[in-house]
Amino acid sequence: MARFLVGTIPVIGHVSPAVPMVRELIKRGHEVCWYTGQVFQASIERTGAQFAPIRRWMDYSDLNNVPPTLMNQRDAVQGVQRLKFDLKTFFIDPAVGQVNDLSDILHEFPADVLIADSMFLGMDWLAEQKGLPWAEFDSSAISLSSQDTAPFGLGLQPSNTLFRRLRNHGLRWFFQQTVMRELRDYTNQVRSQLELPPNPVYFFDRMSPFLYLAPTIPEFEYPRSDLPPQVHFIGPLLSPPPAEFTPPDWWDELSGNKPVIHVTQGTLATNPTELLVPTLQALANEDVLVVATTGGVALDTLKLDPLPGNARIETFIPHAHLLPHVDVMVTNGGYNGVQMALANGVPLVVAGKTEEKPEIAARVEWAKVGIDLKTGTPTPAQIKRAVKTLLTDSSYRTCIKRFQTQMQRYNAPTLAATLIEKLADTKQPVLQIKQ
Repeated sequence: MARFLVGTIPVIGHVSPAVPMVRELIKRGHEVCWYTGQVFQASIERTGAQFAPIRRWMDYSDLNNVPPTLMNQRDAVQGVQRLKFDLKTFFIDPAVGQVNDLSDILHEFPADVLIADSMFLGMDWLAEQKGLPWAEFDSSAISLSSQDTAPFGLGLQPSNTLFRRLRNHGLRWFFQQTVMRELRDYTNQVRSQLELPPNPVYFFDRMSPFLYLAPTIPEFEYPRSDLPPQVHFIGPLLSPPPAEFTPPDWWDELSGNKPVIHVTQGTLATNPTELLVPTLQALANEDVLVVATTGGVALDTLKLDPLPGNARIETFIPHAHLLPHVDVMVTNGGYNGVQMALANGVPLVVAGKTEEKPEIAARVEWAKVGIDLKTGTPTPAQIKRAVKTLLTDSSYRTCIKRFQTQMQRYNAPTLAATLIEKLADTKQPVLQIKQ
């Protein structure tokens, strides 16, 4: 039996992928202590893990803890400046509090291995301080720099041509040495508060030297000839169906003869005018059933009067229950939702320009499992055209079914637990054996 200390950013997209992995570790007889936001305490305790709350930094699992002035500052910037603001405020600044909290937890719970999501800096720095092995699992697309890819965040697809490899090299240098250099310097200033030395590594190239779990299949990621050997593809870490689910009154309509189109904006970028409203407008006169989920936004704020007759709207429906009935999913590109759609054989229309969503959208189009609208605010005409293409072009259905079959060959919780156990046993990097 081993002891594992898990840390996750207090946002559902970072917490939910760890749930099946932690359950599997506990099922195998290990002890797990999980440190994250208070909102997730009940979910974590249901896995059998011990919950440890955030104490020394802003617990933004409850948005009421986020000062309105901070959100106003965020809303005032866009593009790369918004990305920098988010990284500094929600990922880098909390790292000192994370390390201090986790150090206290280690006194009471002496872990053998540390586990964290890829944006949780505190676990990386704690491992550096304490000399402990640690495993990292991703909650999004792989962001590592490569000679074969453009810098992460630009949403550019790869190419093997000499010109584009030179382009990638130039963009990578420009991004790292000019656009994002400030972020490296800022990170090192924060590290100095813990008396940690400066780290020259580019922010998006940080990774555990021991074990990195990529929760997808290789076919969804760009080929990299220089992928580090501690990277393991484990298949998607899918959220299990909730124990209790009461279907809405209209649920039987999903079994009708009309194609079912699901539109969701996830749980972060939930402004309904960006995607949800234009999708309802786009498909209002089409012979389809549209199922929209608002990500928690109150239904009376949508300003849709009247609601299209072919639309059904709920604040939330578990994807594990809904997606087996869906023919096309329209999304802003949240990673977990995309993986869930692929696992259910559902092609995607993606319209996302915030956070890392352009990267996910680009991968969807590159893999031929959907259409990237290359905007975060698509028009109804763009959405209608993309949905019709996915419903009528059989090549997308062929590709998505191949993806679904590939994903079914992976048991992500089992693979993750086995690799983590190997790290606990050996305390050495768990490396891929190249064929």
